[in-house]
Amino acid sequence: MERSIDILTPEKIETSDMAHLLIIDDDRMICRTMARFFTEAGHEVDQAQTLSEGMEKVENGDFDVVFLDVRLPDGDGLRHLPAIHDAASSPEVIILTAYADPDSAELAIKGNAWDYIKKPASSESLFQTLTQALQYRQQRETSRPYPEAVRHDIIGRSPKIQACLDVLARAAQSRTNILVTGETGTGKEVFARAIHANSERADQNFVVVDCGSLPETLMESLLFGHTKGAFTGADRAEEGLIKHADGGTLFFDEIGELTLSAQKSLLRVLQERRFNPIGSTKEIESDFRLVAATNRNLEEMVRDGRFREDLLFRLRSVTLELPPLRERTGDIPLLAEHYIRKLCDTHGMPVKTFSSECLQELEAYTWAGNVRELFSALEWVMAHALYENVLFPKHLPPQIRVQVVRSAFDSESSRDADALSSPCNDPPSMTAGTAAATPGSILKWKEYRRSLIEKGEKNYLKDLMAASNGDIKDAATLSGLSLPRVYELLRKHQISPR
Repeated sequence: MERSIDILTPEKIETSDMAHLLIIDDDRMICRTMARFFTEAGHEVDQAQTLSEGMEKVENGDFDVVFLDVRLPDGDGLRHLPAIHDAASSPEVIILTAYADPDSAELAIKGNAWDYIKKPASSESLFQTLTQALQYRQQRETSRPYPEAVRHDIIGRSPKIQACLDVLARAAQSRTNILVTGETGTGKEVFARAIHANSERADQNFVVVDCGSLPETLMESLLFGHTKGAFTGADRAEEGLIKHADGGTLFFDEIGELTLSAQKSLLRVLQERRFNPIGSTKEIESDFRLVAATNRNLEEMVRDGRFREDLLFRLRSVTLELPPLRERTGDIPLLAEHYIRKLCDTHGMPVKTFSSECLQELEAYTWAGNVRELFSALEWVMAHALYENVLFPKHLPPQIRVQVVRSAFDSESSRDADALSSPCNDPPSMTAGTAAATPGSILKWKEYRRSLIEKGEKNYLKDLMAASNGDIKDAATLSGLSLPRVYELLRKHQISPR
């Protein structure tokens, strides 16, 4: 069913200088209508009806704005947002979809889309969002560029890590509070230290408050300090962590672990930058920059009454959300090689190298503990292969190898079941090819089953490569197969990724 743009052309539309636009939408009428609107407004417009065609144009063209549909014949437009932003021209992306829902809208915004518009859309609303996107783009190009962030032990080149580094570079130059979120082991403290290292406070103290191990009875003393004689055992005055961070950065690690009373005390300090040491009637000041981190859902904690909403508002002036390792598997070889090199230096050993099979197994593992678990596994490898120069899958911890093998078997069993339960376009004959079935012409069940599965596998892999544009990692994500299993099946059926 064809859809259309709701034509509500205003009498006069303010436009910017000519821009180069790309419309990726499988509805030809929508493409033609939008192209006519924007061409009449003085813009240069290109079109694509498939995701693969659109991505090829993005990679080879120079676009200012891309209008992107979500449901396309050969894939999900939202999944390609990072690739579009990573193009040389780094265009703004406006999502335009007839299948709008809150989840995809959230994905679009988190993917740094400029806007998310539901079809049918008026030409006025399209021109308005385009004009704003072009104004922003022009302002960004003429403003003073942010310096590239000093990585400070941040390893990775994936689009998600690069996006985090971009946020880091911008946020570090301000004095606003920053909330770093992410699963356990994603590197929240590493990013917090990088924020400090990239700020104007880099030569001052970086003070860590471990909220998970902060004793409630000593919390106020540790944070605010105390005067001599303020309580039993206070035989001298002590400066608290908040004062120690004066001029520098105060890092609250796992801030979701703070008690409600501690949250109340912290809120006042954030508002006033003043506090009273225990036993003192004189307020003191501390000019600190706050960075907080958590692996918990603070919004959910607010709803449950376990976290103060006003404190959450204060903390998340800027939010930096770190991706789990399973969403940036392309960074695993870089992380592994970096850390094994570091371990070799520590032990005074020659640098070890990874076999391709070993790296494939590291990429296929799920890494529930993220980068921290990866580094722990490499320490195990170092201990068990201290004098061996090349690392093979055999050197990996057993739990990693077991999970990878089980995952491959589970995926294969699931695929076999699907192949047997789903009709094929051209299933193999149950007979050896004779005109009439006779006892001698019937294939053995195992032979028939194997030929059916192989034909189903081959058809599936061809569709999988088309849907993933030949990207093996995307293919593994779409299919639920491990990377080694995808490679194995492609070799088995002699299918080229591209």
